[in-house]
This record gives sequence, structure tokens and C-alpha cells, in this order.
Amino acid sequence: MRFAYYPGCASKGACPELNQSTRLVTEKLGIEIVELVKSSCCGAGVIGEADPDLQLALNARTFSQAEEIGLDIMTICGTGQGIMSTSNERLKEEEGLLPRINGMLKEGQYNGRIDVKHLLWILVKDFGLERLKERVVRPLSGIRVAPFYGCYILRPSSVLGFDDPEKPNSLESLISILGAEPIDYIGKTKCCGFPIILEKEDIALGMVSANILEAKDAGADCMVTPCPLCHMNLDIYQEKAGARAGKRLSMPIIHLPQLVGLAIGIEPRELGFSRHLVSPASLLDKLGA
Repeated sequence: MRFAYYPGCASKGACPELNQSTRLVTEKLGIEIVELVKSSCCGAGVIGEADPDLQLALNARTFSQAEEIGLDIMTICGTGQGIMSTSNERLKEEEGLLPRINGMLKEGQYNGRIDVKHLLWILVKDFGLERLKERVVRPLSGIRVAPFYGCYILRPSSVLGFDDPEKPNSLESLISILGAEPIDYIGKTKCCGFPIILEKEDIALGMVSANILEAKDAGADCMVTPCPLCHMNLDIYQEKAGARAGKRLSMPIIHLPQLVGLAIGIEPRELGFSRHLVSPASLLDKLGA
């Protein structure tokens, strides 16, 4: 099992623990990844708002690099998954678009022959949950985990098509296989607030507190997300969001590969938990890790 690895921006910047834990987990599971070291930002939707063709060109350039080595792309960012999948479909399906966008590239040409898959999808479908269950050596027993999908890994469903955007179950299935109990709550498919934090901070903080409080009220010990931008908003702004809501939130926000890594026997110190602003110490103590 081999993929062209697209780490994205956040895992090489604000969330290096995501890149670190991904590399450890894939190596332990025998999933070979070849990093696309010359790839660029997917645009995160922001570039597309200002210059749609530029966003398409950035992604076509990355796609051409994966196509050159004959591998589909593995991403670890929910936002990247949505933006890249949408760009890929447009480049493949819209008549005349691919040659026009290729004309913007100074190097590399994309021929429309690769797909983009999130690590979550790969673990659930390509690697397989039953196979993953066989690798669990530290079951996450007694831990109640709230999945937080965010927006882009589910929508637009017409392009992504992996999970139901209203009633997804891939994260829940993965959590269960790892030995933990998945928590159901309304906020799991809502926006984290990241896209508006710099423009309308008060609204974004309200979204952070609402999502975390819903998970907390449902009995969650932690939240897990497949998107580093969701992680950043829920972790970095949690204290500020709690102050706005007049409540102490204290909810550990865990990256998807960190949760998997714990269950398959990787030590917490190797998974980068010390970089989290909201300490996951209580969670790790429960696991005796």
C-alpha cells in the first residue's frame, strides 16, 4: 500500500505533531508514503475566493507531481481533502479546463489520472478496519471520544461521496475499532469556525464553545478530528472561547493519527501530545499511557 503523501501547510507549521504522528502510524501499519516535497498550498478555499484559477493551478501542479510517480495522493487535512477533491473533479470533468490550467504551469502537466484520499478513508476502506483491529495492542477502553468531522471532509458530498454528510459514521467506526466509545452529538458535522476567526472572532469563538460544550454534555473525554484547521481552532482558541461562554471547557482535541497511534502502541511522547495547548494528561492517565 503506497501513496504520494501531501502533508499540507498546517502539519508543517502550526501542527507539526500531526505530520510526526502520521509518519509513525503509517510506518507501523506498513503504509508506504512518498512525500510530495515540492507541493504547495491547496488554497484552503481562501485563494479560490480571490482567484479560482490560481487555486486550480496550485492543485494541478501538486497532482502532476503525484501522477509523475504513479501514486494517488494521501492527505491528512480535512480541508485539503475537500478543496483538492473539488479541484480534481473540475479538472477532470469540465471541458477545456484542464488544458487551460495546465497552460498556467511552468513545470509539470496534469493528465487527470490520480485520486485524493484522506488518511481516514484509507484506514477505513483501503487498509480496512478489521485489519486495523488486529494491530491494536493498547485498546482505548473506558475512553469516550467525540468525533468532529468539520466541513470539508464531508462536503460537497456529490464530489467526496465517502460518507453521509448528515449522518457520517467513518470516524465512529474507527473509534470503536480502537476500543473507545464514540459519542454522538449534534455539533460533530458543524463548522469549527476557523474560516471566520480573523474576520468575526466573536462569532467563531461562539462556534468553538458550542461544539465543545455539546460534546462535553454528551460525556466526551476528548474530541478527535481529521482536520488540523479544526484542531487549531478548537485547541488554540478554547480558553478564549470558554471565557466568552463563562465556562471552563478543558476538552483535549486529538489528531486522528494520534488516536490511532495510542491504540497501536506508540508512546504518547512520540506522538507530540506535549504541543497541545489543552493538556491531554487526563486522557492519557485514564489509559495508563
